[in-house]
Amino acid sequence: MSLDRREFLKSGGSLIVGFSLGSTLSGQGNLVPSSRAPIAGPPDPKMVDTWLAVHADNTATFYIGFAELGQGASTALLQIAAEELDLDMDQLRTVRLDTSITPNQGGTYASAAIHRGGPQIRAAAAEARRALLQLASDRLGIPGEQLTVSRGVVSGPAGSRARVTYGELAGEKPLRVPFTGTAPVKPASSYRVVGKPAPRNDIPAKIAGRYTYMQFVRVPGMLHGRVVRPRGQRGYASGAGILAIDESSIRGIPTARVLRKGDFLGVVAENEWDAIRAARSLQVTWKPGNTLPPTAQIHQTMLADTKANTRVVLERGNIETAFREAPYVFSQEYRGPYQAHGLFGPNCAIADVTANSALLICSSQDVYSTRAGVARVLGMPTEKVRVQFYEGSGTYGRSCYDDVAQAAAILSQLAGRPVRLQFMREDEHGWDNYGPAHVGKVRAAADRSGRIVAYEYQGWQHNWTLMETTDELVFGKPQQERNGGGGSQQVSPSNLGAMYDIGSLRLITYQLPNHGYLRAGWLRSPLDLSFSFASEQAIDDLAHQARLDPCQFRRQNIRDPRWSGVLEAVAKAAAWTPRIAGSQLSMGRILRGRGIALGTHTVSYGAAVAEIEVDRETGVVIARHMFGAIDAGLVVNPAFVENQISGQLVQTASRLLKEEVKFGPDGVTSLDWESYPVLRFDECPEVTAVVVQRLDQPSTGAGEEVMAAAAGAVANAFFDATGIRMTEYPMTPPRVLQALKAAQ
Repeated sequence: MSLDRREFLKSGGSLIVGFSLGSTLSGQGNLVPSSRAPIAGPPDPKMVDTWLAVHADNTATFYIGFAELGQGASTALLQIAAEELDLDMDQLRTVRLDTSITPNQGGTYASAAIHRGGPQIRAAAAEARRALLQLASDRLGIPGEQLTVSRGVVSGPAGSRARVTYGELAGEKPLRVPFTGTAPVKPASSYRVVGKPAPRNDIPAKIAGRYTYMQFVRVPGMLHGRVVRPRGQRGYASGAGILAIDESSIRGIPTARVLRKGDFLGVVAENEWDAIRAARSLQVTWKPGNTLPPTAQIHQTMLADTKANTRVVLERGNIETAFREAPYVFSQEYRGPYQAHGLFGPNCAIADVTANSALLICSSQDVYSTRAGVARVLGMPTEKVRVQFYEGSGTYGRSCYDDVAQAAAILSQLAGRPVRLQFMREDEHGWDNYGPAHVGKVRAAADRSGRIVAYEYQGWQHNWTLMETTDELVFGKPQQERNGGGGSQQVSPSNLGAMYDIGSLRLITYQLPNHGYLRAGWLRSPLDLSFSFASEQAIDDLAHQARLDPCQFRRQNIRDPRWSGVLEAVAKAAAWTPRIAGSQLSMGRILRGRGIALGTHTVSYGAAVAEIEVDRETGVVIARHMFGAIDAGLVVNPAFVENQISGQLVQTASRLLKEEVKFGPDGVTSLDWESYPVLRFDECPEVTAVVVQRLDQPSTGAGEEVMAAAAGAVANAFFDATGIRMTEYPMTPPRVLQALKAAQ
């Protein structure tokens, strides 16, 4: 299949992928439905037709504004629509995220697809059902309250032969009714689709090798591109300033061209290998950048930073009196590293930019935000930019997907042709928006009965940048980031002591400007692993001082029944038997321990148990079995949440035991899988996932809500095995051996 460039732009970007896509939907697989003409979006959310189209064959297309990232959102949201429309799942489909087709529901992050998107989809489907029943009532001459619907077939009262289908009522025609949000929705007690397992619609194509990931997409007439940057970023915000370029250094590579805009630098070529060779061979003299402290000194640098914005996030009770009078007090400083998003396949994008339009194909988690960023770097009106989504190989937060999209757009604009830009491994690892480093100082106290009476957490972390590297290289930084502003994550009132009934509590955040540190952004369950690694060890130590089983200690300090629910669920799954932590220490080489913890990100409830082994001679820690429980309110598809829990447990084990961004004065040095190791398949723990279903509660997030608990559980299991508290993660063999030696 091939198209000329004009036809390519008209079609929205047809694929040349070596096989036929056919007409079968795979996840968000359709490009443009015949019932909707592409126009610069977003379409009006106050009209029902923005959300769905009914077809003559009695099926419907639902337009969803959330990305399929492997979490099953494109199926679960259709389950919600099917429930309200009285359709079956085989009668519904969705389409690819596209700023000229799909509504703007916000970004697919912070476990938002079901939490924020579900109510919108439910209300829109209910509004459409009400409109369709009114059409049926008019057609059949029967009052709406006497009509019933099954599989989109509207029937009259029992004994009546009156019937009409949705397709006959509105097939291929717009409903032209406003989305008021007032249509009644079904009670959970009547659900037949929601709350039940349903197969993910993207899995068959993935299993068969027919799914089109972003990295597989090709378009006619395209060039291949690569960015040219120093190997590994330096201290923010020194970027990659250019002093000189020797273009003669790639003169021997056919068709390779050097393209530059500001300090943004890239190469393009007719074939990919030539683009790779050109990027590696191009001789560039870079301006000196901001130096970084060595990896081992970053936390001390943060503590000594005098530019911190100090703020009391939450305070109640008389905390100093409570600490002074308590018989059991724990105080410790904990440290968490920078960590990378670590996509298995580096980010990729395709851009075709003309004088008056731009088409971007990429793996963005927020296509409308991506559109705005691309329009900015191109100097083009936003409505002239169109963004289409293709799933990439993982994301886990704000990785380089917008950076690669902006870079591809600039290369296409400068080259005058479509450009496919694939980041190299060193680009992805070296120029990531890392999960930020953190220092946490926690104090906690309990009375003689084992009741927590005081809790204090002080957290140091620096701001996040809200700019992509490409944007920064083209324009420099906007004023607020030049002055150290940008996004941030403060100490979390929802995750630090919030699960326990504590009379006196104080949370203090020390927010540092990002200048001179690494680029940072949100990484799955932002900062929560660091919070819980510190906080849940403090809670566990109080239990140890009070000579109480750590599960029982938590049980008696919880007031919220939903926290109790996940605690009991995970303890039951793990067959937890009461004993004091660290009371069965061994003198053998292999030490075994178990730990339990609570934690969340924002709105749901998570609990975890970890069973680990520690090799006393090598310092290697292995997570043997991990258990996780989540209460996310009404769970639309329990099987999907079980998958999410399993993935979170494995990823948390990897981050607690292995993952750490390394750097020196001249920049990041962990640029591959050897210098930034992750858990290998044969190292993954056995996992047990538990969904605590609550049909009477609103749906909340499940994409990151057990990771904090899992981090605390691994740390507490280490103490149970060794009698030692680890104060820094990842718990690498050198750190473990050092801790064991110090304890001796």
